[in-house]
Amino acid sequence: MKLELEAHDLLWGMTVSCLADDAPLWVKEVLLRGDPVVVRRAMTSVDQVAVGVRGQFRHQRYATQMPRSAITRQLKPEALTQVNTSHFKHLAERLQSISNIMKSFSGYWGYTGSFGFELATGIETVTQHSDIDLLIRAEQPFAKNQAIELLEDFQQAGLNVDIQLQLPKGGLALKEWAGNRVKVLLKRPDGAVLVENPWN
Repeated sequence: MKLELEAHDLLWGMTVSCLADDAPLWVKEVLLRGDPVVVRRAMTSVDQVAVGVRGQFRHQRYATQMPRSAITRQLKPEALTQVNTSHFKHLAERLQSISNIMKSFSGYWGYTGSFGFELATGIETVTQHSDIDLLIRAEQPFAKNQAIELLEDFQQAGLNVDIQLQLPKGGLALKEWAGNRVKVLLKRPDGAVLVENPWN
């Protein structure tokens, strides 16, 4: 299956047989349950994709690789903005607030992290203290004043967000881009680098 895979995509189909022998028991249990894994940024051979397995607890994160041939389903963060929020009553208020703020944004965006995982699987992973992880596709340069305004809107709504800009060459934290540093940290598959213009 030749798919365009990007960081934060959720993938189904990984089995215990894909794991190293020394993988923790909780990782095997997650895969036996049929949970998706999430694409992460790392270099791999062409027939593999770097993924992360998430467990029930925050400290349970496991980095590994998945054969591309094992993928049965792929879900992008922006697809999760279309889910029926009535199925997630305990998240409804926050989801509505996020949607209202993002209405003014014309580009593609979606949910990642615990919010994305719960919206995709129905497995309760979000707590009252969970950050809201969002991803914004930013193929073209994202204006600094727009970044500042967006963060202010979320702050005024009392929402603790962690927003990643997905650029053609990697990922960039919106908070960092909104700051006044000369160089920002661009997360690429071959590692993180400090750059002045992450779109260049």
